[in-house]
Amino acid sequence: MNGKSEDNAEYDAHFTDRVIAATGRDANPRLKQIMPVLLRHLHDFAREVDLTVAEWMAGVELINEAGRMSTDKRNETLLICDILGLESLVDEITSKLLLRSTGSNNAITPSAVLGPFYRANAPLLANGSSIISASARDTPWYENAAPLLAHISGRVRSASTHKPIPSAIVDIWLAAPNGLYEQQDPDQPDMNLRGRFRADEDGRYEIYALRPTAYPIPFDGPAGRLLNLLDRGPYRPAHIHFIVTADGHGTLTTQIFDREDAHIADDAVFAVKEELLVEFEERKDDDKAKWQLTYDFLLREA
Repeated sequence: MNGKSEDNAEYDAHFTDRVIAATGRDANPRLKQIMPVLLRHLHDFAREVDLTVAEWMAGVELINEAGRMSTDKRNETLLICDILGLESLVDEITSKLLLRSTGSNNAITPSAVLGPFYRANAPLLANGSSIISASARDTPWYENAAPLLAHISGRVRSASTHKPIPSAIVDIWLAAPNGLYEQQDPDQPDMNLRGRFRADEDGRYEIYALRPTAYPIPFDGPAGRLLNLLDRGPYRPAHIHFIVTADGHGTLTTQIFDREDAHIADDAVFAVKEELLVEFEERKDDDKAKWQLTYDFLLREA
């Protein structure tokens, strides 16, 4: 149906108040603050659309299926939040709250969503190393990746002073040119296209990686089916994920996006920000890379 039912005034007008009033006096303070708002929105939604038991159960099963699919290598529930724009919205809210709490007006590198394919404890590699696993370099997969070999470097700096931050950790991961992260692809070695790098005393990091490519989000789960039902495009524009950490500074979770990608304007998870668009340049006199990018990260003080 479209719009609000003319008959939903017949529903129990006091039901939601009774549910809210059931919260005990010793409830968690934050839950006591937010649950009444959530319950009112949730119940109003159900009444407005005349939600049926069958529709409600379909939603419950979608969440259940996402939970069953989720592992430490893939978070399908998070992917559903992504395509609904919820993670990007919460990321924006959290960033604004942090800046408000510090009273800082300094420009920092904007955050972006973590995404469902992050893996903790990627290998710690020496500055100037490649995140392409050695065992992948004599395979057909590498032949397809070779035209995208890229050199990525820059500095990690303080947003307030712009001074370099020594020993900052730059955690990087991205999908392969076939659109798959290594945990999705049996032809890629474990932890391929993932790595952590420790910046030097001048805050510099240097990484050999790939120029990213666009890819569709996975369709083998409820998130993909939901996109189909909504007649929405599935593509994520070409991007690279980063988590940057340093003592005395806030953790930055972000992505950078290739400005030339055709899907910049229709990201399936709504994560693109103008400040995170980058331009790769042709790299010369380096047999390990055909492209290059210089990018500095600005971290807020904790």
